[in-house]
Amino acid sequence: QVQLVESGGGLVQAGGSLRLSCVASGRTSNRYTMGWFRQAPGKEREFVTAITYSGYYYSGSSTAYADSVKGRFTISRDNAKNTVDLQMNSLKPEDTAVYYCAASGYWTVIRRDWTDYDYWGQGTQVTVSS
Repeated sequence: QVQLVESGGGLVQAGGSLRLSCVASGRTSNRYTMGWFRQAPGKEREFVTAITYSGYYYSGSSTAYADSVKGRFTISRDNAKNTVDLQMNSLKPEDTAVYYCAASGYWTVIRRDWTDYDYWGQGTQVTVSS
């Protein structure tokens, strides 16, 4: 079991920045791809970004971003601290949603379907005002 806890959400004006953090605990020695998803009211959960495992068992690392956030959002992870961060710049009102951290057992491949993720955080609200 892996427990994920997000933090860093809040209210920001359009054009502003926020940094979300996700801390993993439990069986963090396993290898996981870490992702961020978001869900706005009345909409389906959507892929935002993900980053594969990189470490002793796999030297490569890759990231992927939804087209809507490419160039504005940056994902990063620190395996020593069991954290994954999401830096969000140039925020837009359409970025408003609950953001979820997730872990997938597909540890060398980016998966964009939320059903491929095994563990989820409770979510953190991001609200961007116009």
